[in-house]
Amino acid sequence: MLTTRFTQRFDLTHPIALAPMDPASGGRLAAAVSNAGGLGLLGGGYGSHDMLEAEFERAGDAPIGCGFITWSMAADESLLDRALARRPRALMLSFSDPQPFARKVTDAGIALICQVQTLEHVQRAIDCGATVVVAQGTEAGGHGFDRQTTMTFTPEVADHLAAHSPTTLLLSAGGIADGRGLAAALMLGADGVLMGTRFWASHEALIHRNAKDLVVKARGGQTLRTSVYDIARGRQWPREYTGRLLVNDFIRQWHGHEDQLLAEQPAARSKVESAYAEGDCDTANVTVGQAVGLIHEIRSAASIVQEVSAQAKQLLQSHRAVEITA
Repeated sequence: MLTTRFTQRFDLTHPIALAPMDPASGGRLAAAVSNAGGLGLLGGGYGSHDMLEAEFERAGDAPIGCGFITWSMAADESLLDRALARRPRALMLSFSDPQPFARKVTDAGIALICQVQTLEHVQRAIDCGATVVVAQGTEAGGHGFDRQTTMTFTPEVADHLAAHSPTTLLLSAGGIADGRGLAAALMLGADGVLMGTRFWASHEALIHRNAKDLVVKARGGQTLRTSVYDIARGRQWPREYTGRLLVNDFIRQWHGHEDQLLAEQPAARSKVESAYAEGDCDTANVTVGQAVGLIHEIRSAASIVQEVSAQAKQLLQSHRAVEITA
């Protein structure tokens, strides 16, 4: 066991949380992570009552949480009500101001997790009563800011919390896929990690096998932050957010030509969604971060949790990178 404030607060065996990825983090994956001793977070995504209910059912009795893309969920706040009615272990809000919804979460007695990309976001999360903040570096897959790396942002957030809200817990996210990343995050001041890309390449992830196979072969330098898939799918993301994805033919065609893509949006959306269903990854999005270069096989979620934690524990206990002399 690796015991941290995060494991103690949520009664976990390992200081590892599953990123609530849309659509990878379904009920089976969230349950597998929680049953292995981490914190599984179901991806609420862009908001579908049928999907949310079905995936909570697939999780069974596993003690999972749930996460939402906040600006999208805001269009139908009843999605939040439905999730809270399930008494999740935690409720995570990302990619917009959490304030309009935070009180509903905390009044329900549910731990609030806020993902942040700036110190201003951190303070807003504190003011909203967040139990946990997730410091997301630009290496992360999916949406985020093109600003600080995890290596610099995590300790900056740790310092801010120590000065302004020492009881607020900190998870580090972005580029973490093995025990070395977990150990580093703990040394940088985090209480644990939130991992997405490593769990994308798990047996339980709701992802086409073709995309998982690509991730195993890919390297971190093959990802790019871009807005092309948001444009193609007509998703109105706030301007400051871009998505990190594995570069493919679709990105090569449209990155840098976003105005032209916008003019062709209806046809592009149909093409992308058909390709996604068919596993055509030259056209469909493969939404992963720079940690792909650390992933070499598709594994069960439980084995990922256990191996990452065990490796981190071994490193923290015994590894010596340099010789220290008097």
